[in-house]
Amino acid sequence: MLQLKTDGKMEIIRKGGRTLKQYTLERKKEEQERLEQQIRFIVEIDKVKNVFRQTYLTDGKRKENDAEHSWHLAVMAVLLKEHMEEEVDVAKVMTMVLIHDLVEIDAGDTYAYDDKGAQTKREREVKAADRIFGLLPEDQGSYFRMLWDEFEAYETADAKFAHLLDNFQPFLLNDVSEGKSWIEHGVHRSQVCRRNEHIPETSEIVWEKMLEVMEKHIEKGTLIRD
Repeated sequence: MLQLKTDGKMEIIRKGGRTLKQYTLERKKEEQERLEQQIRFIVEIDKVKNVFRQTYLTDGKRKENDAEHSWHLAVMAVLLKEHMEEEVDVAKVMTMVLIHDLVEIDAGDTYAYDDKGAQTKREREVKAADRIFGLLPEDQGSYFRMLWDEFEAYETADAKFAHLLDNFQPFLLNDVSEGKSWIEHGVHRSQVCRRNEHIPETSEIVWEKMLEVMEKHIEKGTLIRD
């Protein structure tokens, strides 16, 4: 809307009687506040580099951290999409795996075969998700939380693919590091199979490879047969 001012100049009036100048200043303030929220989140998630997992790197010299793990999954998502039984959204899955372990900044890493830790895992991680994703602007925080909830629910094709990646990556690292983590924790074949029970329906060829690797490690004695 245009309004003629007393000095004869024309000025755009927005809803609520705000001038264009006022509206522009408000928008800039909102953008600055949004950027500050995004920066706080960016700085906060750097802490994920200090969350160490039980899986060793391929050279077996040290354990990997969550940031390394998530990066690895994102690359794998691009490569392994062709082996999935259902169509998946790779860009969405990449985002899902990049943010899925951010809750461990607060909740800590729960080892895959830690039955005691698993009892409190959900409670710890939900509380962490509320805080960490709550640092972001509402729309971005809600989107990340939606992806995290979808991953946790393990129902959609995208979530199943993300879980396959999350399980297959440490499995491969265990293979290359001569089962070092399996040996340390006395892991049984039945535990690995139970953890990966949904993999066959997600990718038959990946599951066949996992069975092959498990048999190799049973023969070596690095994975316990039961």
